[in-house]
Amino acid sequence: MSKASTLQQASVPGQMARPGVYAIKTELRTLQSEQWQFLRQKTMYGGKAITAGDTVYLFASENSGGTGLVAKGCVIAAESVPRLIGVERQTPRVSLIIARTAFARQTLGRVELKGFTQWDDGRPETELNFKLYRQATDKIIGLSDVATAYLEGFFYEP
Repeated sequence: MSKASTLQQASVPGQMARPGVYAIKTELRTLQSEQWQFLRQKTMYGGKAITAGDTVYLFASENSGGTGLVAKGCVIAAESVPRLIGVERQTPRVSLIIARTAFARQTLGRVELKGFTQWDDGRPETELNFKLYRQATDKIIGLSDVATAYLEGFFYEP
């Protein structure tokens, strides 16, 4: 797989301070895997800039019976999916392979983030709620330094 396209700035709240740290909310069939492959994943808020070597926080989508944050990993391959010819409005998509580097030690999902709705308060919980749950779709998003530091508190090494 080749590298993804160039960085696009994320929307408020939680502008991406730098490339390299992302979250993915998607169906995770096997939570204990050492590696996951995701095909044609929708990207938003800077997510299309994801490349090999980047850090990813994995959220098991509640839309598919998941519980939210479950693991952290490293992208070992990333490829932009070509746009369809003749389709005017398309969300950028990427395909990824992610190697697990840590398991979450506590729950963080829609229920825990639901109350954080003051979009301009600068809180990491609000950024995650806005980017992951304001729209129900599964997606890859870029994260700010503040959200990254917050998420680090949910992990222990395997």
